Amino acid sequence: MANSVPEVSKRTRLCTNDDNTHHRQQQPLLPGLPDHIAQVILSLVDPSSLYSVCRSWRRVIYTRSFPPFLSLYALLSSPSSNSVEFYSYDPVSSKWRVLPPTPPDPPLRLSLRHPAFISRNLPIQSVSAAGNLVLLAATTDKLFPALSRPLIFDPSTNGWLFGPPLATPRRWCAAGALRGEVYVASGIGSHFSVDVARSVEKWNLRSKKNCSPNRNESSGWEWERVSSLKDGRFSREAVDAVGWRGKLCMVNVKGDALKDGLVYDAEKDTWQDMPQGMIAGWTGPVAALDEDVMYVVDEGKGALRRYDPGRDTWQQIIESDCLKGADQIAADGGRVCVVCRGRIVVVDVAAARPSLWEVETLPGLEAVAIHILPRTGAELKM
Repeated sequence: MANSVPEVSKRTRLCTNDDNTHHRQQQPLLPGLPDHIAQVILSLVDPSSLYSVCRSWRRVIYTRSFPPFLSLYALLSSPSSNSVEFYSYDPVSSKWRVLPPTPPDPPLRLSLRHPAFISRNLPIQSVSAAGNLVLLAATTDKLFPALSRPLIFDPSTNGWLFGPPLATPRRWCAAGALRGEVYVASGIGSHFSVDVARSVEKWNLRSKKNCSPNRNESSGWEWERVSSLKDGRFSREAVDAVGWRGKLCMVNVKGDALKDGLVYDAEKDTWQDMPQGMIAGWTGPVAALDEDVMYVVDEGKGALRRYDPGRDTWQQIIESDCLKGADQIAADGGRVCVVCRGRIVVVDVAAARPSLWEVETLPGLEAVAIHILPRTGAELKM
């Protein structure tokens, strides 16, 4: 399917006339049919299959008329570096591509490592919402919030733009997305504040059609306060708030530790305690496929599980040593993609018998976070 994440496979060159540019331009995509009709027919075929046939079909995949397939977007870092780089991975061609540079004003200064935190990395919090990658919170080398407003990458334009200024820039917060709206909850600003630790704000990313043509402006966008948390317990650690069936689910501590869990009902603007079964099985990073099916990777056991809301239990799908040490996951297109100690592991959860494989990162780089979004609008050179 065009909207699924294709599996990595070896490509076989089947065309023999690719080197003759003039001849290639004269050949129709499908004999006997106009190209615009042929493109409609080819758009119904899995892009991985088209890529393997010939260059003329391969080029069709990357035109604006072809439905954009899903790709991986990753924050990568060198173990010896304190910075991150932004890349996209094309699962059809099995190639990594660096994203355009972020806006220079103000310069982006994110710290991944700090002498005060020897055994762990500083969190860089990002979400995917409304088909965009949104960078929400991070820390500077002075241990202050690094972002005064979100930084957004739009795959359709292959460019960056800024979101609306946060009332209080923060770090160590809960960050998530639900139905095209981005949420930040709790956290710490330049110093601890009970008001910030209890505050929750949302911003409707889908309203970007009202923003200024100047990409560095955010006219028409703004954050909106919603019901506050009852205390500041969710400012202890940077966590994901998972959008699921009209609700936002989050816990205050990662891993298998004893934790508190809350569920926000977006329609009622109310908070309630997380169901006992849900919180008991929240033993690692969590993501929701299409905001409907929730998955967790038990970071200690390497087990991928799916949440059953009717029984309030987690059902195991697959267990593997490859999934141990899971740091973050993303789900879309029938795949669950997992960051495990710098590696990227993909699990096909749509298959009758789930399978997994690893996506190799670029030499010398490790994955910090991943997201699944449509491929970029930039055309590849073939």
